Amino acid sequence: MQFEVWAPQAGRMTLHCAGGTQAMERDPERAGWWTAEAEAENGTRYGFAVDDGPVRPDPRSRRQPDGPDGLSAVVDHERYAWRAEWAGRGLPGAVLYELHVGTYTREGTLDAAAERLGHLAELGVTHVELMPLCPFPGRHGWGYEGVSLWAVHEPYGGPESLKRFVDRAHELGLGVVLDVVHNHFGPSGNYLPEFGPYLTDTHHTPWGAAVNLDAPGSDEVRAYLLGSALAWLRDYRIDGLRLDAVHALRDTRAHHFLEELSAAVDALSGDLDRPLFLVAESDLADPRVITARKENGLGLHAQWNDDFHHALHTALTGESQGYYEDFARAPLAAVAKTLTGGFFHDGTYSSFRGRRHGRPLDRTRVSSHRLLGYSQTHDQVGNRAQGDRLSAALSPGLLACAAALTLTGPFTPMLFMGEEWAAGTPWQFFTDHTDPELAEAVRRGRRREFAAHGWAEEDVPDPQDQATRDRSCLDWSERENEPHARVLAWYRELIALRHDQPDLTDPDLSDVKVAYDEEGRWLAFRRGDVRVAVNLGKEPASIPLGTARVRMLAAWEPVEVPGADGLLSLPGESCVVLTQE
Repeated sequence: MQFEVWAPQAGRMTLHCAGGTQAMERDPERAGWWTAEAEAENGTRYGFAVDDGPVRPDPRSRRQPDGPDGLSAVVDHERYAWRAEWAGRGLPGAVLYELHVGTYTREGTLDAAAERLGHLAELGVTHVELMPLCPFPGRHGWGYEGVSLWAVHEPYGGPESLKRFVDRAHELGLGVVLDVVHNHFGPSGNYLPEFGPYLTDTHHTPWGAAVNLDAPGSDEVRAYLLGSALAWLRDYRIDGLRLDAVHALRDTRAHHFLEELSAAVDALSGDLDRPLFLVAESDLADPRVITARKENGLGLHAQWNDDFHHALHTALTGESQGYYEDFARAPLAAVAKTLTGGFFHDGTYSSFRGRRHGRPLDRTRVSSHRLLGYSQTHDQVGNRAQGDRLSAALSPGLLACAAALTLTGPFTPMLFMGEEWAAGTPWQFFTDHTDPELAEAVRRGRRREFAAHGWAEEDVPDPQDQATRDRSCLDWSERENEPHARVLAWYRELIALRHDQPDLTDPDLSDVKVAYDEEGRWLAFRRGDVRVAVNLGKEPASIPLGTARVRMLAAWEPVEVPGADGLLSLPGESCVVLTQE
C-alpha cells in the first residue's frame, strides 16, 4: 500500500513499517509531501522518521494501539460489515444527550456504553453526543487534550468499537454526534510540529500557540483538519460534529476555516444522501456563526447557547460569581430575554468581560433550532471545583422546572448524562497524564484556580487521583429509587410531549411570548397553543395565563387548570405544561 506524509521542512523522510525501513520520495505533484510503497494490511504497525530522528506516529494515523507515543496501525475501514440501514437524522426536532464514554459506565468503553443505549431510546432522545474520542495520554480523561485527530482512544475500544457503537445507535434510531477539537492539540504526545508548521506564533490561545489557519503552510493544516472532520462523518457514519471553542480558531483569511468546513460537510451530505450537521461551541454571541454562507455567514448549522444556561442557572441557584454576574441582577428577566431573543448579550455591556459583547440575532430569519439549550453540560458541571451537579443543591421540584424550561423551550434541547434521573454522582475534572511534570502542573493549576475563589486546597479533587474519575461514573442503580425515578419519569414525559406537540418544535423564535415576576419567582411562556409555567419560589404563585380554556398536558405536582379568571395557582418549586383547547 502507499504511505504518505506532509513534512515540508524535512530533508529526508524514512518509513518504518512492519519492522523494516525504507527511504521515502518527494511527491513531484504535491509540494512538501513524501510517499513510499510497502507491504501492509489491517493492523500493520508503522511510523515516520524526520531527518533520521525518532520514529513518530503518522499525523493522519487511523489507530494508535499503544497510545499517542506509539507506532500507528493501518486501518481497513472496508472490513467492517455495517448492520443498520441508516438514512440519517437531522437536527430539526432533535433532543441531544451529551455522553462521556469513560464515565457513562464503570467499564468506560464504547462497547459498554453501547449496551446502555436502550435507556436513551426509551428516554426519547434522538442523538447521542459523544465527548472527544481522539487518543490522549493514559486511560482516563475528558478527551480535550487529544492528539492523532483521525484515531479513536484505544482504552475506549479503538476504531472497531466506535463502529459497533454507531451501528447500535442507528439500529435504535439514534443519531450520533462527535465532539471534535480543532482549536489546539494536546501537550503530551503531540509530534505534529516535527512534521510541519501545524502551530503558529502569529496568534495565541489559552493553550499556547494557535493552530495554523492563516500563516505560511496553513493550506495543508486546514486540509488536515477538514480531512479529519470528513473522515468521522464518512468512515464512522457519524451524523454531526460538535466543534469545541470555535472562538479560539484564529483565522484572518478572507475565507474563514469554519466557512470552508461547513461547505465541505454540506457537500459530503449531498454525496452520501443523508443529513450531516455542525454544532459550534461559541463564546461570541455572533449570529454570523449560524447564518448561511449565501447570506455572508459561516454556515454552521447550530451552536451551544451558554446565555440560556447562565440565565437559567442563576435563576435556579442564585449564584452570581464570575460570568454569572451579568445574569444575576435580574435572572428571570435574563431567562425571558434568551427565550425570546436567543442571546442575552446582543451588544450589551458584559461586566465579566469589561466591555460590550454580542450582536442581536434576527428572530425572524434564524430558526430557533439552531441554538442548543441546556441546564447542564460537561463544562458547566465539571469546571466547578467539586464537579457538583444541580441535583446536589436543588430540590426535585426545581430540577423539574429546569427540565420543563429546557425541554419545552424554543431551542434544541441537550441533556448531560445522568441529568435525567438527577444523578447523585458528581462529574469532576480528571486526568491520567503519564508525564509526571505535566501531571503536577495540572494539579497545581487546578488548585490555584479555585483558591482564588476561596476554596481550600484539600477540597479541590486531585485530577490525577483514580478516585476522582471513579466518583464521576454514573450509578445506574439510582434510577430505581426515589426521587430519581420520579425525575426520570418527568423527563420521559416532557420529551414525549416535545415529540407529540408540533408547537414545541416550531422554529419561529419571534412567536415565543414570555411573562414573569422577578419578585414572585415565577415565569410563564407561550408557544402556539402550548403554555408552560414554572414557580421557582417556595410559596404558591398565582399566574395569569389568560381566559382561554386550557387542558393539562403535564404537571409536576397536582394542580387545577385555571378557572374563568385565567389565574393558575401553582405550588412552590413546581411547573406545568398546558395547551389551549
